[in-house]
This record gives sequence, structure tokens and C-alpha cells, in this order.
Amino acid sequence: MNNSPTSWVIHHVHIVLEDRIMAGSAVIKNGLIHRLLENDAVLSAEEQALPTIDGAGGYLLPGFIDVHVHGGFGADFMDASRSSYDTITRFHASQGTTGMLATTMTASREAIEAVLQAAADYRSGDMPYAALLGVHLEGPFLNEKWIGAQNPAYLSPPRLDWLQAWTAQFPDLIQILTLAPEREGSLPLIAWLAENNIVAACGHTDASFADMEAAAEAGLSHAVHTYNAMRPLHHREPGTVGAVLSDPRIYAELIADGHHVHPGAIRLLVAAKPADKLILITDAIAAAGMPDGSYSLGGLAVEMKNQVARLQGSDSLAGSSLTMLRAFRYMLDSTALSVAEVSRCASGNAAKQLGIYEQTGSIACGKQADIILTDADFSTVSRTWVGGKLVFDASEN
Repeated sequence: MNNSPTSWVIHHVHIVLEDRIMAGSAVIKNGLIHRLLENDAVLSAEEQALPTIDGAGGYLLPGFIDVHVHGGFGADFMDASRSSYDTITRFHASQGTTGMLATTMTASREAIEAVLQAAADYRSGDMPYAALLGVHLEGPFLNEKWIGAQNPAYLSPPRLDWLQAWTAQFPDLIQILTLAPEREGSLPLIAWLAENNIVAACGHTDASFADMEAAAEAGLSHAVHTYNAMRPLHHREPGTVGAVLSDPRIYAELIADGHHVHPGAIRLLVAAKPADKLILITDAIAAAGMPDGSYSLGGLAVEMKNQVARLQGSDSLAGSSLTMLRAFRYMLDSTALSVAEVSRCASGNAAKQLGIYEQTGSIACGKQADIILTDADFSTVSRTWVGGKLVFDASEN
């Protein structure tokens, strides 16, 4: 499949653009989106000679970008191995993801550094499935009160010296760092992250509304799995959630699986945040794509029952078994957002937050052909392309 052509034409398809849907054809040349044609447009002689694909009336969407994903199909990014990374990126590519961030857990410095090394090595070689766009460090600078499924044994106060050493050794690899902004030393670290083009995110935090406003002033621009593992909204102390809902500087991640966030709370988030500030994520763990049973997350035992993962012996949710395709479908079913708007939440907004929107995240001429073909009701992915190369074909699986 790695030798698949990077120039081809797909016709009889509904193309999901940034603000509308266009019925027609797309011409891909040398891995880039070359031309988009309405139904009645005619291909040039050169284009007519290219391989063709019948979209069968399905939808051509920008590939999903998952900025918060721990694993899938039995593998975890904390495994720090190429074989695990192949397994994870292959599984999520089959569900429409074309780019992702390897997301860590709160762990020892040595374990985190092993992931950074493995991710850097993986990115330097052939990535045959979804592209690994970098690393999202979720912890260890978190608040024990909202620890969730993170391992409290490895919590640490903010360490700027660690980040300086990691970025010197692995330049441009770390894309997001999640921390509790109320912890002493967080604000200088947030400012340093912003100055060095790393997204500073709040998560697993007891931050007050005032703490969050100070953090946003320092450069914080992102909230991980909004509503989950953070101080909730109260009418006299809006808390972390109140700041995320009301501050236009902050992108809000959302796990749209029907378990982590009630659909009413999702609609509140959609009403509060502009459509270009909401980012769908999976927070998927190794159990994603697997049958119910026992798994591990950050060294902690997890039990998945009815496809819902919880820390063993507790009611605490432990990541998810979600895929980006299911999150996309759930948002269409649970909100009044249009297909184009949900597509921005699943692709374009993450690309903008990561600073790669000029290259990917939407279907537009000149951009990389990081695209997927779904059926007419967005229930299955039939093909996934990264840079115009076919990385998943349902007919071969």
C-alpha cells in the first residue's frame, strides 16, 4: 500500500469544504490537492489519464487530527516502540485519523524521555499509516485533587529545566503540554511554552476562574477534555470550566462519546464557544478497537465493560475506546452543528492550534491530500490517504 499512487482523481463524491459541501470531483497530483471540480466540470486530458476512484456518493472529508490519544488496538504510546506506534497509527487511520499527537501519561522522567526518543525516531523514518505530528505531554505537572486516571506517584511540580532539556534534545517535537496552572511555578512555564511555540493546556486542575485568567494572560490557550478532571462551573466561582466556556483565547477539547460529557453539556459548550475553538479528541487508550476486558494505562489497571474504560475497582473513567469517526457522528446526532462545522472541530481547528493549517486540516487546492472517504451517513471509512498515499483501504481488510 505504501507504493500507492500519489496522483489520482476521485469523482461522484460530496466534498466537505471549510464552509460548505460541494458535489463533484477532486484531482490529487503528487500528494497535493490540485483541483476541485463541480459535477458538470470537465477534466483535462492529463487529468483523464490519471487513475480514478468512484466515491459512490459518499463524503470526502479532511482527515481527522487527534491531538489527545494514548493508544489503540492493544498498544500504548508509553510502550515507546515502533511496533506499538505502527499498531496505533494503523488502527486510527482505519477510523479516519490522518494525523495525531502521541500523548503521554504522568510517569517517571525516564519513561517520558523514552516516549520522546521513540516518537522522534518514528517521525524520522517511514510513517506508513497516520502521521505522528509530535507529542502531547499530559502531565506530570498536574493537581492530585483531579488526578483522574493519572498515576499520582509520579506527579511533579512544574519543571522548566526539564522542558528546556527536552526541547534542546528534541526540537519541534513537543506540541502540547498539559499542566495545572494553579500550581506554583506554572505561570513562568506557560509563558516559556508560548514563547517557544508549544501549546500550554490546562487539565487535571483545580484552577479558579482567576487562576485561569492569569494563565491565559501568560499564554495558556488550550483545555484538555473539557469538563473532565477540572474544577466545575459554579455561579459564584466559575472555576476552570467557566473560564474555558467564556474565554475566547482558549481552545476546548471534547470527548464526544456520550459517557464523558452529557449531550446537554456538549450543547452548552457549543453555544459558548465559537465553532473554530472546539476540538474533538478521542483520549483513546490501548483498549480502543479491542474487546471488553482488562488493560493498563500509565501503569494503572483498567477494566473495560460495554466499551467504557474505568480504573479497576472504581467509577473513574480511564480514557476512552472512542474513535474520531464515532466522535464526528455523535456530534452530528447530538448538536445542531452542520457537517462542515463538525469537520472543522475534527480537523481544521486542531491544525490551526498546531500551526499547520496552511498544509493540512481542510480540503483546499495546494494542501496535502490528507483526506478520507466515508459512506453517506459517516458510519464507516472506506479509504484514508496521507499525503495522497493510500494508508487504509476497507476492501483489503
